[in-house]
Amino acid sequence: MADNYSFWVVYLGSCLSKAGFVWAFVLAYIIGVSFQYFAIVPMKHLGRKEGIIAAIKADTFSLTAWQVGMYATVAFCQLWLFPHWFGGRIEPTTPVFWFMMQIAMLVGFCTAYPMNWLLIKKGIKERM
Repeated sequence: MADNYSFWVVYLGSCLSKAGFVWAFVLAYIIGVSFQYFAIVPMKHLGRKEGIIAAIKADTFSLTAWQVGMYATVAFCQLWLFPHWFGGRIEPTTPVFWFMMQIAMLVGFCTAYPMNWLLIKKGIKERM
């Protein structure tokens, strides 16, 4: 969800560039840690400080692994694949862009799965 929102924010503010990827990551990280915080605190009965630390521990490596796979796919498509097939980058207002985003999110899932498995095994994240 954070990636979908952040891409629109980045798109409205600037073109898809290296800076756009950085801002999208920062927004996704803030939203991801926030969701983790609001899930972890009531579940483990933690205070504010302990909850923030637990949310950061639970989401930093997981989200980074997700973003590596997703951003690599988006970069590959936007910088190489689409220019060769369509003569340029695809705008976020097109269905092709959002189809590519679904594939990128699937790749992100595949890159985050081993990290989430390790975090659950170490007790940092909870099983579902």
